[in-house]
Amino acid sequence: MTARSLRITATTQGRLRRLNLLTATPPLVVTAALLSVKDTDGWWQIAILASGMVAALVAFERWTANDLGRVFWPCLAVAIIVWPLSVMLTDSGNGYWGICVVGSLGIPRLRRHTRTVIAGLLVYIAAVGLLGDGLVKYLLIPVGITAIAIGSSFLGERFYAVVEELEQSKAREAELAVIRERVRFAGDLHDIQGHTLHVVKLKTTLARKLVRSDPARAEEELREIHALVSDTITQTKELAYAQRRLNLNAELENAKNLFEAAGIRVRISRDGDPGRGELFGQVLRETTTNILRHAQASQVRITLSAQGITIVNDGATGDTVPELRGLSALRQKVAGDGGELLVSVSNGEFTTAARFGVFSAAAESGR
Repeated sequence: MTARSLRITATTQGRLRRLNLLTATPPLVVTAALLSVKDTDGWWQIAILASGMVAALVAFERWTANDLGRVFWPCLAVAIIVWPLSVMLTDSGNGYWGICVVGSLGIPRLRRHTRTVIAGLLVYIAAVGLLGDGLVKYLLIPVGITAIAIGSSFLGERFYAVVEELEQSKAREAELAVIRERVRFAGDLHDIQGHTLHVVKLKTTLARKLVRSDPARAEEELREIHALVSDTITQTKELAYAQRRLNLNAELENAKNLFEAAGIRVRISRDGDPGRGELFGQVLRETTTNILRHAQASQVRITLSAQGITIVNDGATGDTVPELRGLSALRQKVAGDGGELLVSVSNGEFTTAARFGVFSAAAESGR
């Protein structure tokens, strides 16, 4: 796994855990307040139950930050102390909530002795519950709910593990797609230079043999070598700056294959033939490479119209447009032909649009 892959996985898991924090904290706080008021007669009794609830909330907040390990044992110790105090001093059967929450969050992450800790915790809850006046209230309900909570947490951790596996798989596919693009570039470079170098070698050998016996023919061979090398240099520059003649339909098919290989959904819409297939093919190729290398996209929309091409992806990581780099050269080329290349970021979407004509509201509807 690369650093980028790990970063993407951590970001996704962090969003899910923060969502859990936002959705689960209010009910936990309200429940804690109601139980404390219901089962207590004085501030000191409220303080006992509140201590367990605070330990549970601290553990839950650290769990959402993926940092439960630092506070698990202290929070569990507080919760363990609160349970017998709530039974014997406040006559409350709800003091086990701290143990239930902290234990269910931390136990699935233990590397060793997991079953022993589960059994010990349930036996402890049951043993303390026997001190209370009521088998159901102090024993069956606390032990049953805690066991269910721990089991549910194991399922939840498995869910996060599946999310991690999916994110890692997606990141690997994206990396492979970039590698395929590099291999394709290397193939294009080989097509340009491989044949040329072989021909140059043969002509150089021939010129060496003719330099004394037929100087005129040798000079002609040298002129051809010079022209061939010059042409190869031009083609190599065009390839390096994405200016080599391209076929738009072929680039569309290639982009679709690359995105799908990277686990990115792609939708291609044709509202007309834009013409200038070579220029728009260059824009599409450069944009495809940028998305695969720099974005965290899950879907891409490519729209062709009579005016041009628009590529939209949902992988924008900020609200500002980054440095164009490869697209900057294409922007000048498009402008030189009387068109315009625009890039923008809005609502988490990055849009690249090359048009010839007015950028009307209808033309921008694909964003």
